[in-house]
Amino acid sequence: MRVLSGIQPSGRLHIGNFFGAMRQHLQLQKENEGFYFIADYHALTSNPDPKELSGYIIDVAADYLALGLDTERTVFWRQSDVPQIAEFAWILSCITPMGLLQRCTSYKDKVSQGVTPNHGLFAYPVLQAADILAFDSNLVPVGADQKQHIEVTRDIAIRFNNTYGEILTIPKDHILESVAVVPGIDGRKMSKSYDNTIGIFEDEKSVKKKIMRMVTDSTPVEEPKAPEKCNIFAMLRLVAEPDELKEWENRYRNGGMGYGEAKKRLVELVIEYFRPYRQKRAELETSKDYVQQVLDKGAERARAVALKTIAKVKKAVGL
Repeated sequence: MRVLSGIQPSGRLHIGNFFGAMRQHLQLQKENEGFYFIADYHALTSNPDPKELSGYIIDVAADYLALGLDTERTVFWRQSDVPQIAEFAWILSCITPMGLLQRCTSYKDKVSQGVTPNHGLFAYPVLQAADILAFDSNLVPVGADQKQHIEVTRDIAIRFNNTYGEILTIPKDHILESVAVVPGIDGRKMSKSYDNTIGIFEDEKSVKKKIMRMVTDSTPVEEPKAPEKCNIFAMLRLVAEPDELKEWENRYRNGGMGYGEAKKRLVELVIEYFRPYRQKRAELETSKDYVQQVLDKGAERARAVALKTIAKVKKAVGL
């Protein structure tokens, strides 16, 4: 099966990105044909600083490579290096009903949060559809909250096929049931927009400082505590072995344990979890040319696939 996913280069990746999506991407590449890209066109909807965007693109690529992305099995590229995607998005936009886009909750949510709306943000689902459909993708791994994005792509593809013939592959969503909602240091979902993140390759002293600052309730040490309501326990679930996690659950429920103890162990486990990848990431930090070569090679492979799809699409619409 061909699996496609993209990630925006909107900042240094954090452990919420890893446990929320990256880990699943890396697992799926083992038994599938992976097509993963850095979505720099999509990142433009927030009008990022050009120099920062350029740097983040290389950082995201290096992070994926350090964490085990297999460039022999997986096509890995920068979205803007396949310009046919933007051309395809225009063709798809001409058959996409306005009502379909107006019903998209992601756009409404961002506007309600104070994001200044622009056409790129509104038309985001069409560009996303082009990303997916250009590569004959079979599966698109997403969290349950992103399922509507794939439904929009399916609607666009079906409308195109009904109009011009069976040309586009209709993708299926692959809901990542194991996706973890990773709490940030303030208790909200870990997100760059909340400035509450812990970087995957952040300095170990900084990791410790942030975890020790994580928000907990004021339950006294001697009192029982509810692990299912604790941000620290939620993160322990991600990095502790099952037997140890069970021990922590019992300690929570029995009382006599302070949150500080759990935080100290969490620091150790988070640092241990990512330590094997740190050396590789440090090497890549001084090998930016190699990272660029990986992206260039991936883009060449991606363009070869996209060009075939676009050729069929253009012929079908009369271009």
